[in-house]
Amino acid sequence: MQKLEFEGHSGATLVARLDLPNGPVRAYALFAHCFTCSSDVPAVRSIGAELAREGIAVLGFDFTGLGASDGAFGSTDFATNLADLLCAIEFLRAHYEAPSVLIGHSLGGAAVLALAGALADIRAVVTIGAPADTARVLKNLGTSLDAVERQGEADASLAGHSFRISRQFVEDVERHTLLDAVKAMRKPLLIMHAPLDEIVGIENATRIFLAAKHPKSFVSLDKSDHMLTDPADTAFAASVISGWLSRYIAADLPQGSEALEHVRVMETGQGRFQNAVQAGRHRLFADEPESVGGLDSGPSPYDFLSIALSACTAMTLRMYAERKGLELGRLSVDVAHAKVHAEDCADCAEELKKEGRIDRFERRITVDGEISEATRDKLVEIAGKCPVHRTLERVAHVQTRVEWGGGA
Repeated sequence: MQKLEFEGHSGATLVARLDLPNGPVRAYALFAHCFTCSSDVPAVRSIGAELAREGIAVLGFDFTGLGASDGAFGSTDFATNLADLLCAIEFLRAHYEAPSVLIGHSLGGAAVLALAGALADIRAVVTIGAPADTARVLKNLGTSLDAVERQGEADASLAGHSFRISRQFVEDVERHTLLDAVKAMRKPLLIMHAPLDEIVGIENATRIFLAAKHPKSFVSLDKSDHMLTDPADTAFAASVISGWLSRYIAADLPQGSEALEHVRVMETGQGRFQNAVQAGRHRLFADEPESVGGLDSGPSPYDFLSIALSACTAMTLRMYAERKGLELGRLSVDVAHAKVHAEDCADCAEELKKEGRIDRFERRITVDGEISEATRDKLVEIAGKCPVHRTLERVAHVQTRVEWGGGA
């Protein structure tokens, strides 16, 4: 994750976060969050990290006067927020690549619907809890619109976020009619909405869906609230978005076609330990359990080590069975890892017993078919010949160097 800055519509400095894959970028996406939020809300962070894991770079930013960005939100309106979005698009175009995906949450969803039809580079649009009629959202702002009219501005709140709105903001929101823009958009559209959304009712999703042209999809967020405060809801939304986008953006590179031939692990900025892993074209998370301060979003480092031993064992046994014509049925391999006292490890080599505590992997091979005792013993022997097993039992050398921006 990178922290960036660019100039907004008024010349104010806007602060952004860019979640980049740790390998080839399949597409760039711009995430427009709700106009009362910042790019550090959990939904934006989590969806950005998940899409980056799938090779999609995601830029989220704080609109003028919100979060860490400069300026006064009270002096903005719907039109100026659209202008900030266009500034973000031009920033991506100038420094990286024009975005091909627009994602919008709440009024940010209304903004991407208003803009998408006029942007030739956009291949797909996603909305989360977006209103079909922006004026209706004003009724849930926790303030009197009459007070805004009389005083020129007033404090308001939306889903627990406080901000100040002006008469100009209210009047501009009331002027915008989104459904005409949706009808003319003609872009693939994914609409995500929670039936229990108390801020933007589910009927908004129905109106947007009926107005949009195909291809269009609707996915219910079930019991989620408007802000997707439950991490499980955010994770579900992110996985659906990444899967849906696979039809409209470049496919992932075939394994081995990129110069990167090693495994790369890079911090995502989410939680204490979450890292994005790239191995060939395969991307996944590494993390730690919640019990030790992680997000539990992926296997731990020792889990990966056990995975390596399990997978290598299964593959080695399958090759042996095919070569010998053995009908083994389906194989499965379970591996458990623990740190044990060397003196308690009865089946460990003598040289290992000199150590205080050692790593012990317990491997259990399950075969669907019936086998003889002799075949069972042979499978144990062959399992011990798998390359990862041999690597673990030998002493390995790890060469390390440190690089930085100026070189090694």
